[in-house]
Amino acid sequence: MGLTKTEIFSDQQNRIADLAKAFAHPARVAILQLLIAKKSCVCGDLVDELPLAQPTVSQHLKELKRIGIIKGEIDPPRVCYCINETVWEEARQTFGTLLDSFAPATCC
Repeated sequence: MGLTKTEIFSDQQNRIADLAKAFAHPARVAILQLLIAKKSCVCGDLVDELPLAQPTVSQHLKELKRIGIIKGEIDPPRVCYCINETVWEEARQTFGTLLDSFAPATCC
């Protein structure tokens, strides 16, 4: 596998790309929407709520947790997940700033 060369980009650019990964797969979007809709931590098996296999859900939860947009408590046999409010706000502000920085030009 080739190098991603993330080191040639700024920390801010790498963070924006990382936050974007949380929304870059429909399964992760579905997980985030489920957590938002529940308005509380979801304990138990999210597989019951989603049309996905358990390993698939686990892999997406792992990625969302790595990014930091969700937080989870592992207290066997229960695992609870919820939106990390701090990182959610970071994503909202980051994408807002990036999207707001565009000014239409007369090219193309």
